[in-house]
Amino acid sequence: MQFSGARWKRQKLAGDQRNMCYPHSLQFYLQPPSENISLIEFENLAIDRVKLLKVVENLGVSYVKGTDLYQSKLEAEIRRVKFSYRENLEDEYEPRRRDHISHFILRLAYCQSEDLRRWFIQQEMDLLRFRFSILPKDKIQDFLKDSHLHFEAIRDEEKALREKEIIASSPSLSATKWELESVYKIPFADALDLFRGRKVYLEDGFAYVPLKDIVAIVLNEFRTKLSKALALTARSLPTVQADERLQPLLNHLSHSYTGQDYSIQGNVGKISLDQIDSLSTKSFPPCMRQLHKALRENHHLRHGGRMQYGLFLKGIGLTLEQALQFWKQEFIKGKMDPDKFDKGYSYNIRHSFGKEGKRTDYTPFSCMKIIITNPPSQGDYHGCPFRHSDPELLKQKLQSYKISPGGINQILDLVKGSHYQVACQKYFEMTHNVDDCGFSLSHPNQFFIESQRILNGGKDIKKESILPETPQLKPSVQKTKGASSALASQNSSLEMDIEGLENYFSE
Repeated sequence: MQFSGARWKRQKLAGDQRNMCYPHSLQFYLQPPSENISLIEFENLAIDRVKLLKVVENLGVSYVKGTDLYQSKLEAEIRRVKFSYRENLEDEYEPRRRDHISHFILRLAYCQSEDLRRWFIQQEMDLLRFRFSILPKDKIQDFLKDSHLHFEAIRDEEKALREKEIIASSPSLSATKWELESVYKIPFADALDLFRGRKVYLEDGFAYVPLKDIVAIVLNEFRTKLSKALALTARSLPTVQADERLQPLLNHLSHSYTGQDYSIQGNVGKISLDQIDSLSTKSFPPCMRQLHKALRENHHLRHGGRMQYGLFLKGIGLTLEQALQFWKQEFIKGKMDPDKFDKGYSYNIRHSFGKEGKRTDYTPFSCMKIIITNPPSQGDYHGCPFRHSDPELLKQKLQSYKISPGGINQILDLVKGSHYQVACQKYFEMTHNVDDCGFSLSHPNQFFIESQRILNGGKDIKKESILPETPQLKPSVQKTKGASSALASQNSSLEMDIEGLENYFSE
């Protein structure tokens, strides 16, 4: 694909022109962006949007949506990544522009499978629900019109004639707040969900919907439009991926890791081999606890398990010499000849530490990489227990970890909803006896560090205090590690014509 045929480049717009581009703090994303941005900005916008949507997911299962605590935490996160969220704020053009462009970038990344599309649509709907909930009443009608939703608020006289019927049919309404409530007259076909639940008043083919219930219809319209748009984008994706500047980013963005880089060891040499058995039961996440147990019992792990567990141990502080000793001692217990280990396995361990081959310093696997890539087969022990284990086997495993029956049910409910990282976070809270762990879990090494911090009374050095606070994109395939950032740095002066992407978001 070539980005060409630009009709205009990014310009500095006056106040009225800027407001016309993005009249509201929320939108249906009906028109794709058409301006020039650098590859660095392309990557940074994508990363910020992914981080925001992951927070939306985590908050959605940790708190009741719409509560003050949920609203305040989500607003703080949106403000942190500098996206739009409220009307009537000064100089909202840039946050709204970032929000607009980043949404369309993630369409390219999340249209590639049904699971990705489902996840993306759900998080975008929750984000829209939040923004709609804080939209001033005097702006709602304009937003509906700009979103091509022909819903008109009825006049007070018409509202008074149907007061009893509407209140009786709408559980969300109470007579005490009736005068302050707006009611919308919409076609019956647009209110089918409310009709199925017997939550709306119908008359002459129209539904009379209170403002509190209109959000359900708005979200349903948004879901329908976004679902169709993702299907159209998926059809043209091969052409987009042919662009060598975008292909590395888009291939890995949907399961990228955007947190701390645990390949930089702040605790090198502080962990002894004698401690590993004890640490595995106290501070290892279930995926690593499972691998350690299998290694001790079978004295062997297949390649996928060795990579996942070996890089985790490297991340918590094992030196190369300790790693070689640890794996050799265990494999020899399985009747492996020491010479065979030296010839067949030592090289791979040194390679993972960047001492062989291309000298790549391999990074411990993030949760998303473990969940999405290289699922375990028969005889394997790697992967994520919450994603790859049978529910009954997972229940038995949690029972063996002394999780209470109520806690097991909470975790299984999260797993059933495909919230695997949040389920692991809930496991952390239960095993460490905390109500709110205070972080969003995204990496096994993060689990270990936070566990040690709690168990040692906050005395353990956290990697976050050592590393710079800059977002990092961790692709799922290690041999392409850093490809996207390298592309961005090599092309920092190269302008990319987003206008050329219009064809890939429409018929």
